[in-house]
Amino acid sequence: MGKPTGFLEFTRELPKKRPVEERLHDYNEFVHLYEEERLNHQAARCMDCGIPFCNHGCPVGNLIPDFNDAIYRKNWKEAYEILSATNNFPEFTGRICPAPCESSCVLGINQPAVTIEEIEKHVIEIAFQKGYVQPFKGIVRSGKKVAVVGSGPAGLAAAAQLNYAGHTVTVYERDDTPGGLLRYGIPDFKLEKWVVERRLKIMEEEGVVFKCNAEVGVNVSMNDLLRNNHAIVLAGGSTIPRDLKIPGRDLNGVAFAMDFLKQQNKRVSNRPSINELTATGKNVVVIGGGDTGSDCVGTSNRHGAVSVTQFELMPMPPASRTPFMPWPTYPMVLKTTSSHEEGAARQWAVSTKEFIGDENGNLKALKIVDLEWKLTPDGRPAQFVEIQGSEREIPCELALLAMGFLHPQHAGLLNELGVELDDRGNVKASEKMYQTNIQKVFSAGDMRRGQSLVVWAIAEGRECAAKVDEYLAGF
Repeated sequence: MGKPTGFLEFTRELPKKRPVEERLHDYNEFVHLYEEERLNHQAARCMDCGIPFCNHGCPVGNLIPDFNDAIYRKNWKEAYEILSATNNFPEFTGRICPAPCESSCVLGINQPAVTIEEIEKHVIEIAFQKGYVQPFKGIVRSGKKVAVVGSGPAGLAAAAQLNYAGHTVTVYERDDTPGGLLRYGIPDFKLEKWVVERRLKIMEEEGVVFKCNAEVGVNVSMNDLLRNNHAIVLAGGSTIPRDLKIPGRDLNGVAFAMDFLKQQNKRVSNRPSINELTATGKNVVVIGGGDTGSDCVGTSNRHGAVSVTQFELMPMPPASRTPFMPWPTYPMVLKTTSSHEEGAARQWAVSTKEFIGDENGNLKALKIVDLEWKLTPDGRPAQFVEIQGSEREIPCELALLAMGFLHPQHAGLLNELGVELDDRGNVKASEKMYQTNIQKVFSAGDMRRGQSLVVWAIAEGRECAAKVDEYLAGF
């Protein structure tokens, strides 16, 4: 415990951000780093609890009090070694994780929680600045070959861990460059792509091979992978979006959120797409209140939309914990992101009934209705009814569907392989073994568990790699 009275002397303080009017004109990250003294103060707030619930709240099990103590003592190398022992990519989670660890922070019972996510980002960035992050070259090869399908966070974590175990790893990515969700799903203003490329370069120097424009089940034979590898890890993500099949769905101007975000990320990377979607000069409605929807809000504002509105089917959540959200559980409370701060009208308990088009087949308006939710005794929404007389039309030239994802793509890879699926359409593989019904085939991340957080994908990739290593030890 760096400073026993730190939590009494210092309050939670987040780094400064670039002004909204400035950051809306580019796609660069806008959160500054702490000055050294402020970082020291934030680390000092950690109480080194007898039972560190933050460790358990973190899906990868980060040893949070330990690296906070090292940061307070300004032992940067020790802090980096502690953090990297549990997390392959703290530069990603330190930027885009919703920080379930902070919801479990004991200090959060009656004070603002420790700024764990920001401290994590600072640890890894200082480690890069000081040259502590170097490719590991002392790997003794096992002679076993593993194919990893998908280069998102789960695939990258599995590849990194299997490579450290000595296996020869090849990652297959169907896009033109590795990274998956990190590359084309998350806007640059949250995660600049040089951060991703920096880590990929290290992995390549450590021996991981990346093959892009390689879609297994289409232009890469699954039989070839089975024949040429001792094990295969399926980490393709949950990529089939939830649709909204109402009248007018086929109008020009109704699109899936991920298509919109991917095109923008390609523009920023100078890889323009065909039939590009833009929000410039349009009334934009984002249907879906999650993080993907928030990313659409921030991107639309940067395009120069006339207005941006975000709909959520559920009622507005409470601003703070209720008796039915006790600490240290993750609370379903109102979340206001940096994109919302940049400008957006948010509406809760709204259902979209129809997309209305003009004579040319272009979207011009939405027909919507307000909902009244009936709650369970513990305050959870149970069912809704439409409020009579609330139906109305609002102008909209671009509607972005950000309602989550159903399951991984079945066509191609999964159908060709004949892997078993669970009731939700995900790859069936137990959390204990991560192994599918095909002995040498494993699965991790959203493809196995369904849509989730980047930090959960990293955790799954690491755990899956451990099980694959155990399996290969039996050869």
